Amino acid sequence: MTGRPLGRRSFIGAATALGGVALAGPLAPLAQARTTADEPSPAASRPDSVATPAGFQPEGIAVSGRGTAYTGSLIDGSIYRADLATGTGRIITRGQGPMSVGLKLDTYGRLLVAGGDSGQIRVIHSGDGRVLATHQAATGTAFVNDVVVGCGGAWFTDSFADVVYFLPAGRSLTGADAAPRPLRLGGEWVPVPPGGQSWGANGIERTPDGQALLLVHDAAEALFRVDPRTGTATRTVLDGGSVGNGDGLVVHGRTLCVVRNWAYAVDVFTLSGDGRRARFVKRITDPRFDEPTTAAVYGDRLYVVNARFDADWADPATASTIVSCPL
Repeated sequence: MTGRPLGRRSFIGAATALGGVALAGPLAPLAQARTTADEPSPAASRPDSVATPAGFQPEGIAVSGRGTAYTGSLIDGSIYRADLATGTGRIITRGQGPMSVGLKLDTYGRLLVAGGDSGQIRVIHSGDGRVLATHQAATGTAFVNDVVVGCGGAWFTDSFADVVYFLPAGRSLTGADAAPRPLRLGGEWVPVPPGGQSWGANGIERTPDGQALLLVHDAAEALFRVDPRTGTATRTVLDGGSVGNGDGLVVHGRTLCVVRNWAYAVDVFTLSGDGRRARFVKRITDPRFDEPTTAAVYGDRLYVVNARFDADWADPATASTIVSCPL
């Protein structure tokens, strides 16, 4: 999610200044998710788009190994769950406040949700939609934007600060050991001016070897490899292609997909194992792209979320889609 045009900026208010950790509902961990339980159904039998509800502005996406997709609303933080095999779904979490931006499933089948300008990280039961925990990662001017699971836990970007937040995504959701910890970005990282007027870190992924993080920097129009132990960042060398307007990142094996929202495109690269080099392969465009923000791979298809930043979301009938295209 990037905020270059004015239409996008209207969704970002003052950050919520809450402290501590708020908990809701039972905290027993879920059974470990069966992320490889079933083979994906043939692409020909699945719909080529999934409609999200009216009045629900989607941004992030997570897809389970069984083809269940989750997306969150920028408007009120609601969570929508859909079956990619049928295109049908329902809202499992009714939001009443902080937005939901990027989200991912952890190894226990829980949804880890970036809370945007609230500075929050929420942990949600992917089955019944209960909010299991709410962590305050940041206060003041912040925008917790996207998340990846790996390198020892979960990592969240903050587009208005030169940090990533580390959440030890283990069984426990309470106590000091469960609180998110900031890691300052250094090395070749391009600092973001204070005040929330410029967007820095946006999408985040792991390198193919699983040893480091990949972050796309909006203002710098660059991709960075980040050491999760030190925060030291080095630019990934691009051999062709572009990460300009880069929003969500997807790493699938050695393939990197960069969702470029205002470019209405997805640039596809082949990565080196350590993420230090990326060779451009192709650019995916589709007339159905409408300010695409994030994507996920399921089977041989890429599922791309349309945030539709320029749409009139004051109209409760406004809706959007998740579109499927060949990877």
